[in-house]
Amino acid sequence: SMVGVKLGYGKRLEWPDDYFQFMGELGFQRYDLDNWSWNQFPFQTGVSNSITLGLTLSRISTDNPIYTRTGSQFTLSVSATPPFSLWDGKDYGAMAYNDPEKYRWNEYHKWKLKIRTFTPLTPLTVTRTPVMATRVEFGILGHYNKNKQTPFETFDVGGDGMSGYSASFATENIALRGYENNSIAQQARAYTRLGVELRYPFILEPNSTIYGVAFLEAGNAWYEVKDLNPFDLKRSAGVGARIFLPMIGLMGIDWAYGFDTVFGTGSRQRGGSQFHFIIGQEF
Repeated sequence: SMVGVKLGYGKRLEWPDDYFQFMGELGFQRYDLDNWSWNQFPFQTGVSNSITLGLTLSRISTDNPIYTRTGSQFTLSVSATPPFSLWDGKDYGAMAYNDPEKYRWNEYHKWKLKIRTFTPLTPLTVTRTPVMATRVEFGILGHYNKNKQTPFETFDVGGDGMSGYSASFATENIALRGYENNSIAQQARAYTRLGVELRYPFILEPNSTIYGVAFLEAGNAWYEVKDLNPFDLKRSAGVGARIFLPMIGLMGIDWAYGFDTVFGTGSRQRGGSQFHFIIGQEF
């Protein structure tokens, strides 16, 4: 089970311009595991706690949130715990990897950068304006003590990324269409993904919006931050459609083909042809 509480404060800034926003957040999270097993998680029974301070600086200048035609989104965030191992006097190097006491108090610093741009390909006076959307994204999960690296807050990369956080509740899902869910990496500590998407609207009405997409994506994940290589990427391409209904929200379906090796051997050597169902804004 998992319980938590957060207290946050947000403010719209006037400098450098009034599109900037700042958010600060103080949080506590408690994980209570009882004979729970998932992947290669280090312990099955025990309690783990996280005290975090989160800071987010963002600039959002987009127009329509459903079919965005112009503007950009920039978000830089960091979430960090206290470095407990600096003063608690415990020798974590002598503890076993699967010792629950090692993870009683999580410590980490997690950094994420997301940049999205939206460029209209015709004047905005044109009713059905095609749009070119681009994305650049990085994430890093760092540590204070190499012998006390948290098993929580890691990255699972590949697939639709629809749930945001995986069924394990321990890791964050990162989408990369053209590959099976979580097939590129599980419990990674660094990732990057890039994308460009061409959108064309078929229906733009208050009670329904339908548009098609064609996209190119690339990304990868690494189990150690020092191994991060933004030029070693898994590539994919595909097409899809989105429909927005006020009573349901935004939904979609994509077909994508992954071009690169995932595990190198076996039936999942390459991403190949994949269908993905999307709920909410994936891009």
